[in-house]
Amino acid sequence: MSKYNRNFELTLADIDMIEAALNVVKRDLSLGREGSRALLPPSADNNHTAEIDELLGRLHNQKIFYRPSNVPYVSG
Repeated sequence: MSKYNRNFELTLADIDMIEAALNVVKRDLSLGREGSRALLPPSADNNHTAEIDELLGRLHNQKIFYRPSNVPYVSG
């Protein structure tokens, strides 16, 4: 029986590429282009847009944004 690989060796560029591809597929789905639906795995409720949004949110939440701690932070 096969097992899932739990160790990934992805670079930041790989993660950016995945995010960009997910955004393109999400855009195509919202525009009604059915060709992109064939690229996605079967889903129980066929709500791929919500699944893509959740995945993009999880990717975003794992990012650590730099904020200097030794000087006052001025936004904008």
